[in-house]
Amino acid sequence: MQIASSLSALRSHLLAQGLDGMIVPRADAWQSEYAAPHDNKLAWLTGFTGTAGVALVLRDNALIFVDGRYQVQVRNEVDLQAWEIHHLHNDPLESHLPANSRIGFDPMLMVNSQFEVLNATDCELIPLKDDPFVAVWHDRPAAPQGAIREMPLAIAGESSADKRARIAAGLDARGVDYLAITQPDNIAWLLNVRGSDIATSPVPLSFALLSRTGEMQWFVDTAKTANLSQELLGSLTLSTMEGLISRCQEIASGKRIQLDADSAPVALRFAVEHHGGEVTWAADPITLIKATKNQVELEGYRDSHKKDGAAWVNFLAWLSHEVPARLAAGNPLTELEAQAKQLAFREQQDTFIEQSFGTISAASANAAMCHYHSSEATNAAITADSFYLNDSGGQYHTGTTDATRTLAFGSLDPQRKLHYTAVLKGFLSLITLQFPSGSFGHQLDAFARRHLWELGIDFDHGTGHGVGHQLLIHEAPHRIAKKVNLWPLAAGNIMTIEPGYYLEGEYGIRIENQVEVIDAVPGFCRFASLTMIPIDLSQVELNMLTDRERQWLDDYHQQVRDTLSPLVDSDARPWLFAATAPVRVQVS
Repeated sequence: MQIASSLSALRSHLLAQGLDGMIVPRADAWQSEYAAPHDNKLAWLTGFTGTAGVALVLRDNALIFVDGRYQVQVRNEVDLQAWEIHHLHNDPLESHLPANSRIGFDPMLMVNSQFEVLNATDCELIPLKDDPFVAVWHDRPAAPQGAIREMPLAIAGESSADKRARIAAGLDARGVDYLAITQPDNIAWLLNVRGSDIATSPVPLSFALLSRTGEMQWFVDTAKTANLSQELLGSLTLSTMEGLISRCQEIASGKRIQLDADSAPVALRFAVEHHGGEVTWAADPITLIKATKNQVELEGYRDSHKKDGAAWVNFLAWLSHEVPARLAAGNPLTELEAQAKQLAFREQQDTFIEQSFGTISAASANAAMCHYHSSEATNAAITADSFYLNDSGGQYHTGTTDATRTLAFGSLDPQRKLHYTAVLKGFLSLITLQFPSGSFGHQLDAFARRHLWELGIDFDHGTGHGVGHQLLIHEAPHRIAKKVNLWPLAAGNIMTIEPGYYLEGEYGIRIENQVEVIDAVPGFCRFASLTMIPIDLSQVELNMLTDRERQWLDDYHQQVRDTLSPLVDSDARPWLFAATAPVRVQVS
């Protein structure tokens, strides 16, 4: 009922404004993957809780567009009588905009690359001066005011002053007067701060302007900055977040201001161009610089993965006992119970801060939804006749982790074993790959899919993504996927490798390690695993593995065993040794 009334209230408001419809994106003003409840308009309007999507509300119908990860989930969450479901990429929003209609949009929530596509249609896009949700969303949560903390130089590896000087020198060399920084993780990296506005995403929601001479104006709620040093605050000019647009209007005349077409609100373009300024369109240079980690950051990742690996092993050893015991007692362990216990093991690690994203604890058919999150309504039992998939990670003081393991607690049917083996072989194919330095992620993607393609199956999500240093779990710009990504991989990049397979209504499989791109032979790179977690081989058709694949698994498991055995609980150590036994022993 609440969702239906939300849609009706928005429609009535739009009609009163003389509009035929409105575009409502999942995005907030910072294009955050995980938005604060205050900014999650799409969830309030539709009931859809995924991290990517957009709605088109028209007078007589309403459409929601989501990508392949959410095609199952969206149908479980929205009212299918009120909403039409469309694929975000295969059947995009622009093809559904009625000709000659007046469609409203919030220019703080749309980036220029999106605006250009939609503005090329036959409808009239109307930038809204006032947010309609202020009028219709009466129980809207307050805007977040999470405290901001400084990251020590011993963990960051480079001072904020040096970073700002480095970026400013690049602006000066290109003849750019100002860089508008609208991505909170870029601001966090540049200032060596971390925030707490959004759970699991330790960034402060804010904006910034950096001049070619190195002066920086930070548009941030000053209530969040109470814990910051005077040394840092004294090197900045502080302003309210609402002051960004007016400041851009003030400085625009005769100036060149760099905006990122894929992340900066199009409202900034309007502010600059309408007040005599020139927009320089280019990717925020911080994004690429931040993606190549310095040696201190890399050591931090390695340390955090040891801690996370120990927590995983303690959890998996507990799970291996608890699942069969609870099944035998007729009281099966559930997704939420497993999720809570895993968090408790992570919390035992002395450098753990919080989860790096909401844990995906998924049993049986729930695992077929790539980004499923368990709830009291969906909480399934972990059984012996299907897979249990766990995708989770942690924010540690020294780094960020992300890993997935798919587990079985009984002997599964041949189809499940075949599909699990194909996913494992795809994982091994990519993680063992040596590739030319400067290769793009899309050039590597097929290595992880080949063994699935040979079975006539595939997965509808990316194969890998960048990971921030105590920052966002999905970090731009690098990505391994079918979609073209023109950012070359280089030593010092942190990525994931995570092929999978999902059979709707039945089961899901994914195996994921976080990896570091390192130099190999001259002119080539390879991946070195950061993740230290045994891979479940109980359902693998071992005769389908090559000698090279078996050797990699043996070497990896030896490394995991040697690294973690001193760190895990004593009662988990026997499980660790059994789980990392050489493949040749399991074959015999």
